[in-house]
Order: sequence, then C-alpha cells, then structure tokens
Amino acid sequence: MTTTPPASLVPLEAIQELRAEIADLFQVSDTTLDNPEPGHVRFRGRFLKDPAHCFDDLRDRFERHGFTPMIKKQDDRIELIGFPAIFRPRESKRTINLLLLIATILSTLLVGASYVATTPDEIWMLWRGWPFSLSIMLILGAHEMGHYFAAKYHQVPVSLPYFIPLPMPGSIGTLGAFIRLKAPVNNKRALLDVGAAGPWAGLLFAIPILFLGLATSEVSPLPANSTYLAEGNSILYALMKIIVFGRFLPADGLDVHLNQVAWAGWVGLLVTSLNLIPVGQLDGGHVAYVLLGKWAKHLFWPVIIILGALVIITGTLTWVIWIAILFFLGRRYAVPLDDVTELDPRRRVIAILTLALFFLVFIPLPMQIVMP
Repeated sequence: MTTTPPASLVPLEAIQELRAEIADLFQVSDTTLDNPEPGHVRFRGRFLKDPAHCFDDLRDRFERHGFTPMIKKQDDRIELIGFPAIFRPRESKRTINLLLLIATILSTLLVGASYVATTPDEIWMLWRGWPFSLSIMLILGAHEMGHYFAAKYHQVPVSLPYFIPLPMPGSIGTLGAFIRLKAPVNNKRALLDVGAAGPWAGLLFAIPILFLGLATSEVSPLPANSTYLAEGNSILYALMKIIVFGRFLPADGLDVHLNQVAWAGWVGLLVTSLNLIPVGQLDGGHVAYVLLGKWAKHLFWPVIIILGALVIITGTLTWVIWIAILFFLGRRYAVPLDDVTELDPRRRVIAILTLALFFLVFIPLPMQIVMP
C-alpha cells in the first residue's frame, strides 16, 4: 500500500481537478478536505450512475490522484470519501503456502493412521491414514478455493490458502485454513460472494463424503463397560443418519462407528458451522454484515452469551476456546469500499440461506466423553 501526503499539503487545485473528473459520475454538493479524518477528502452529494456499475471507473480516477474512494451513507446523505492511500499488494511467497500444505497433509495422515491403529507403532504407518487425509483436505481445499475464486472474480487481490497443521493424534490433524485478502472488496455484493462461496463449496464436498462414509461405516453396540468419545449432532448430521440408516442413531444401544471418511465428513460440517458463526471476520460475519449493515455488530454479545451458556450446560471446553478467538476476530467487520450499494434480490436470498445453513450444521456439543 502506498500513501500520499495529508490533505493539508495537497494543492486545492488538485482536489478541484478530481471533483471535475468525477462530475459525470457524482454530483457534488459540498467538499471537505480535513474531515472525517486528516488527510481525507470528502465529497457530499449524489451519484448520477449506479455505483455498483461505475465503481471501478471511479476508483481508477481517484487512484490517479493518490486516493482510494469509499462510499458511505451519513444522515441520509451520500458521502464519497477519498482515503489518502492506494492499495498495491505485494506478491505472496508461495513457498510458505506449499510447505504448510505438505505439513498439513502429513499431520492429517498421522491423525488418520492413529484413528485405525491398534498398537502405538502403527500410528506411524502414515499411509494408512490416506482416507481421512484425502477427505478432509478435499473439504478444506474446496472451502478455501471457493473464497479464492470468488475474490479473483471480483478482482480482489488475495493470497493462496494457508493450511494450518495440527500433528496431534486424537485431534483432527489441522486447525483449518485461511486466505488473506490484500485489499478491501468493492461492495456488499462482492463481500457476500467471497464470504459465502467458501462454506457452500466446502459443503459440496462434505455432504457426499459424509454420506459415503456413513454408508460404509459399521453399526455396532455401544461400549458397555468402557469410556468412549461420542461425536455431537447437528440437524443436518441427524437427518443424514436417518437417510442412511432409516433411523436416528444412537438408539437401542447401537450407534454408527465412524470410519475415516465419515469422520472427515463430520469434521467438515463442524468446520463449516464454526466459520458460519455470524460475527466479525468469520464467513458468517461477512454474511451478517451485508444483510444487517452496522446492526450486525450488535450480534457479538448475544453470540458470546449463548456460547458461554453452552459451556455451563455442556461442560465442553471447545466453546471456551472459541469465545477467546471471537474476542480477537469477532469485534471488527470487513467493511467494503462501497458501503451503500445493497444486495440484489438473488444475493439477498443466498445470504439468508447461508445464515440458515448455520443453524442446520451447528453442533451445540461437538464431542462428549461418555462414562460407563
């Protein structure tokens, strides 16, 4: 990102030139050089063309003068703000992405192998974990590439996925993955596309993988005299078990013993639900913001209270960790440069369906230790 001198050092003639250059797009009623922040230029008025269609042209004109345009609505008036910086993203070092990808493949192989190991030595037979590793990497990869291609479609500079390995037997082998946006998105429509593409793309792989895993998993009696770990249920997961087995499990002392593929599919649903929590920098937070605008910020404390209640009711530490994470990721929202253009009807439906998806895949008690 490159910056320009404060507005007080920018010649008035340059500001007037910029105003004249955008006259066919925006009718200015007044101009302020030092408000709302020093170094910014603010034009108040109205657009002569739909900003969703002319924003790229508008941005080119602002950048020629060393500014990036932002569009906001204040007291029923449109404000066109010139931010004194131009985003020039640097090229990412793809070696880091590749090394993290390899490390995550190895860590998921380790977890998959430990899932079927009968002796400690068998844990290190990594090739035995390929069903879990391949399945979970497909789900996570599809999720992140959904974000990646949506960002590329809207010409938002973005990094390749960064996978996070977690080489710990008994875990899920990874803490997920993320991509880094190197510049703000243009408008709410682009923000929705980028935010929602990941969960839906991941789900396109997670659902068939989980169906395949459930269909090939064994239904067997529950352990009677030993402690075991039971996965939690979401509405979608419960429906899938009913479809595959003809009834909800566990029931009558029987349950499905998830194989590696089914386990990866279940983890995929869990990861999707966590990403769809409707606050802050999470995918669900992006969707909530494009639907609710600044009112989305009021969801933060209700979400924290609900997760805190789940900690008390279920005793699980998972939500303690996520409460801590949300204190860092849940307070700030990704605000597009054009914060005025609303969603079109098709995208509004997609946004509502994406938030509804959260309630279908949310697992109140992800894992439960069942005592004999």
